[in-house]
Amino acid sequence: MYHDRGSEDFQGSSGHVFAISGQTAEWHSNIIMHCQLPVQKRRAMGTLTQTTDAVRPRHPALVRVTHWLTTLSFLALLVTGVEILISHPRFYWGETGNVNTPTLFKIPIPSSRGTVPTGYGYVLPDQNGWSRYLHFEAAWVAVLTGLLYVGFGFFQGHFRRNLLPAPSDLSPKQLANGIGRRLRFTRPTEEEAWSYNLIQRLTYLLVIFVLFPLVIWTGLAMSPAIASVFPAAVTILGGRQSARTLHLFVSIFLVLFLLVHVFMVCLAGFRNRVGAMITGRLGQSRERA
Repeated sequence: MYHDRGSEDFQGSSGHVFAISGQTAEWHSNIIMHCQLPVQKRRAMGTLTQTTDAVRPRHPALVRVTHWLTTLSFLALLVTGVEILISHPRFYWGETGNVNTPTLFKIPIPSSRGTVPTGYGYVLPDQNGWSRYLHFEAAWVAVLTGLLYVGFGFFQGHFRRNLLPAPSDLSPKQLANGIGRRLRFTRPTEEEAWSYNLIQRLTYLLVIFVLFPLVIWTGLAMSPAIASVFPAAVTILGGRQSARTLHLFVSIFLVLFLLVHVFMVCLAGFRNRVGAMITGRLGQSRERA
């Protein structure tokens, strides 16, 4: 991750002037170790690094705002989506599907509608009305928030600096090491608190550019209005009922991501990581001098 830190000139014992432009804190450490500088100037450079670490934000303000807006809208979508599913827990493939057509599969839960055969002798309270309304409202909040985040990520270089892995990191050895550390539930180091590891980067890219667009696409494809205006968007998916089935599976993947994400945050230090996503700063600064 690169941060602008201003510039500071230090003169070494050989008479050369070294410019500390502040691309990363690691540059400070390398210059301290490899340059023959007086003790006082090395201490000054170390103090500069500590001060910069304490001042610079871990997450930009727009990233923090869009993160929590997405969290709230996703939770609303999850709760209302379950309510909508309960009204008809049967899934089909193709354009049409109802109680008189064969199912692709069905979820063995009671329904909130007595006309839907589930094998249970009772029905659940019908909350389909308010849940559909809130589901659509939360979906538009998520879409607009996502567009704002993606625009910021491209124009401000957030994706390039923080999420795009270096080509050398995509080697089979690096991937195996990263997956191995995650499967062993290795606690992240303090150094990793300031940047995303390889598995995080790949996972976030998958969620941002594959799963979220796909869940939005499949959700819109279930709308008769969208189907009439953009029929190809529905046909590619195999029909409106196919879109509903795909929507369910993509939503399940997003829920799994959420659960693993929360677990890893707890493993790394819940208060520190959540605090950084609220205030933008980690609870403890690093000392490199």
